[in-house]
Amino acid sequence: MMLEISPIRKLRLACVAVFAWLAVQAFGAQALAAEPAAAPSAAAPVRVVFETSEGRIVVEVLPDKAPKTVANFVQYVKDGFYDGTIFHRVIKGFMIQGGGFTPAMVQKPTRPPVPIESNNGQKNVRGSVAMARTSDPNSATAQFFINVVDNAFLDYPGQDGAGYTVFGRVVEGMDVVDKIRAVPTGGGDVPRTPVLIKSARIAQ
Repeated sequence: MMLEISPIRKLRLACVAVFAWLAVQAFGAQALAAEPAAAPSAAAPVRVVFETSEGRIVVEVLPDKAPKTVANFVQYVKDGFYDGTIFHRVIKGFMIQGGGFTPAMVQKPTRPPVPIESNNGQKNVRGSVAMARTSDPNSATAQFFINVVDNAFLDYPGQDGAGYTVFGRVVEGMDVVDKIRAVPTGGGDVPRTPVLIKSARIAQ
């Protein structure tokens, strides 16, 4: 014979069941909250390897600091634009500049210029890589330079209110850069013996 449960007892049992369910849900939520969130994987740095007549130089670019400049530079690398160009302007106590001329001092045609991104917090310190340009701040195309000393006067806003866009840094081969800065030069600071960029490739 089954005993009949009173309506009040039924109500009490229902309340207990509801509270028990809520407790389980709350505990589960706390357990989930206690689990540390997976850290986002950092994108691998993009590096460009220059094989030159003086040795290897590896540059790490900074897409988070100069996105348009880096995209432009990387596209020139992928296109093979820098292969066979030279460091055509070398000033021992300043910088080495390249990426625009052949050994015969013929300037290569380029794509349209990119807008300046010099106001990005990066400094023209020794080993930094920046875009060369004319007096027009928004005239940078393919030519770049590597600072061989700290050149604070090139930092934004510089002497012309714009400065020069730093978009990368040398992470390997500063000894090669120093070899290049020491080569004999002639008129226009052009090396007497061409310093060749044999190839430029994205590091794998």
